[in-house]
Amino acid sequence: MATGRGRLLQQHWRGLQALRLPPGGVGAAPGPAGFSLRQCAGRGRLRAESTAERSVSLDSMPSEVLLKIFSNLDAVTLLCTGCVNRRFYHLANDNFLWIRIYSAAFSPKRSNWKVNSVEKTAGSVNVLSVKDKEAGYWKKEYIAKQRARVRAALAQVLKPVNPYTGLPVKTKEAVRPRWHSLIAKYNLSNLTESTMIGGDRLLRIFCLCPGLLVGLWKREEELAFVMANLHFHQLVEKSTLGSATVPYELPPHTPLLDDNPEYGLHGYQLHIDMHSGGIFYLCGTFRNLFTKKGYIEDGYVKIVVISFKNNTEHLPLIGKVGLSWRTDIFDGCIKSCSIMDITLLDEYGKPFWCFSSPVCMRALGPSDGPSFLGQTSCVDYVDSEGKVHVELVWIKETEEYFIVSLVLYLRVAKINHWFGTAY
Repeated sequence: MATGRGRLLQQHWRGLQALRLPPGGVGAAPGPAGFSLRQCAGRGRLRAESTAERSVSLDSMPSEVLLKIFSNLDAVTLLCTGCVNRRFYHLANDNFLWIRIYSAAFSPKRSNWKVNSVEKTAGSVNVLSVKDKEAGYWKKEYIAKQRARVRAALAQVLKPVNPYTGLPVKTKEAVRPRWHSLIAKYNLSNLTESTMIGGDRLLRIFCLCPGLLVGLWKREEELAFVMANLHFHQLVEKSTLGSATVPYELPPHTPLLDDNPEYGLHGYQLHIDMHSGGIFYLCGTFRNLFTKKGYIEDGYVKIVVISFKNNTEHLPLIGKVGLSWRTDIFDGCIKSCSIMDITLLDEYGKPFWCFSSPVCMRALGPSDGPSFLGQTSCVDYVDSEGKVHVELVWIKETEEYFIVSLVLYLRVAKINHWFGTAY
């Protein structure tokens, strides 16, 4: 105990000597150096400031210490660390760091193998094989294998296919990305009368391709809601293989062999849905659609799905057609509007044309549409690949719409690109 006190007193005395205080303590008379209490307080402030200036930052640490710290990070954190600055980027690419992560993630799975710990697994790798590789080699290998693993898992989920649409059934289960992916860009300054498709007493709705519905309040012209209508076709790729700033680009299309270019299109299949708010007004599949080469007009090829002349093909819309919308305060339903989903498969069963978009009926004059018992209306949709024209008749007695005509118009340029033909 005495030894401990002596050591404490000795340290205290050295501290007084460092401050050059008189031996009597703080209240004693100043010595030859002329230091007073105020001067000692000022020196203490200078010492504190100099200590703060000499505080060690993370960037000023030696590379060996940083590599030791980085070795405790997981893959995601290490990738984020490499985005701090140039020095961290090069250190975070160290092959010895990534060989440990790679070995832990892709260790042998056979039960008769004895899997060691991460340190032993990483240490068992030939040191020369790590040093001979360029910086970042094992980081690239890890990312490539992880992407292959995700794609294999997605392919397994997407194996079941809908026999009517030819598209995966479990798209919702597959579209759960761990990162944000840009799917489309829109310019809201293009909201003009030409893009308005309908409205009610509270708001007007505008449609921007592909499949974006924007609602504006009538009185203030302010944004009420935004609704995205995304088709299931290639939605998984767009949601998982893109980035937050760059959308996923489709691979270049390889033209399919057209066995008889002179015959035209044949063996096509159409699946159409008209719905809103989980309520389906129409859900139909039409097979063995065809058209002849002579049906080319104004750059389009015409395919008749429902003929006006054939009464047996006419279909009713079930329920009252309307597009439901909801905000935090108000909700409503825009009459005669709905969401239309189109999936057109070619003769090989591959998706040829797909879209999902809000549409709205407009009344036809007596000379525009067929002469029927009720009011005639039509629904039109146009994009860069084709057009859809639907004619409907309101039957007053049964209070329902009947589709009396459904025609597709496919662009010739789309067909030539798909089959490598020259129509």
